[in-house]
Amino acid sequence: MAKFMEVIEFLDNSGQQMVHRVPEDGSGEAKIGSQLVVRESQQAVFFRDGKALDVFGAGRHTLTTMNLPLLAELVGKAFDGKSPFRVEVCFVSTKVFTDLKWGTPEPIPFRDAELQMIRLRSHGIYSTRITDPRLFVNKMVGTQGFYTTEQVDNFLKSIISSRLADYLGENYKSIFDVASHYDELAAGLKARLQEDFSKYGLETVDIYINAITPPPEVTARMDERAGMAAIGDMNQYLKFKAANAMGDAAKQEGGAAGTGVGMGAGLGMGMMMPGMLSQAMAAGPMLACPKCGTQNQQTARFCSNCGGPVGAVAAVPCPRCGKPVPTGSKFCNDCGAKIG
Repeated sequence: MAKFMEVIEFLDNSGQQMVHRVPEDGSGEAKIGSQLVVRESQQAVFFRDGKALDVFGAGRHTLTTMNLPLLAELVGKAFDGKSPFRVEVCFVSTKVFTDLKWGTPEPIPFRDAELQMIRLRSHGIYSTRITDPRLFVNKMVGTQGFYTTEQVDNFLKSIISSRLADYLGENYKSIFDVASHYDELAAGLKARLQEDFSKYGLETVDIYINAITPPPEVTARMDERAGMAAIGDMNQYLKFKAANAMGDAAKQEGGAAGTGVGMGAGLGMGMMMPGMLSQAMAAGPMLACPKCGTQNQQTARFCSNCGGPVGAVAAVPCPRCGKPVPTGSKFCNDCGAKIG
């Protein structure tokens, strides 16, 4: 049974409802002379059989065939045109709805110039308002069948996600270029959405992008890449780490051996120490070969170039200049003095 309505009104205490249908289910009965109360930031749309009959602004309205001429055909001539007629009223809020959250329900495929094909997720907030209540009711309530704010919000989120995917693919080559252009991206996305929203009697007031992120595994690889770039020269970095490890081990009671620094660390240090020692030795004083002049290490017994005796074999000093002269030599290779 339809509900009889002498006073038709709706008070939104939450302030969060875009549209509210009275009655919520079915239709109600009203008659000419019934009162319609519309509050500030509201507009009331008479709605019947999927079509809006008329729109009322803020104030108290008495329903007559003067302000509802289309009802003349719906109201019977009996009872002087005051017989009940079935009606539904949609109260539409014209305030700006802020802090509406949006996000991509599924990852967006994106062909990245550096990372190849990746999937992106994004989220943010937006604000909107209804600019054409009659169009909004006809499109959303009449065509889409949306009667709650949640239904309208979900529909708008799907539009935002779709347009974001198109805009990213058309204007950006790499995810590395996007992070510093959130404001420009949001402005371009807002312009793209304006045409879509206006088809439903809505306006995009603001839209903000909080983040655009790749999957966790791609993020981990990006962090590794940044870390390698921060290290710079790997050879110098390894030397630095080895020196720190040796210093930390020396601070421990009993040294590295006494505290058991760990087999892994010990093996790593053992493999690095020969190279480090050889470099240190190579940087020390050198000994010239008496025969060909090639520089050799102080501990060398024979020249690495000609095979001649050097080092420990050259134990006889020159009586004039004091330079080492190989045993058995008759003259000094440096000053020419006679030996023996």
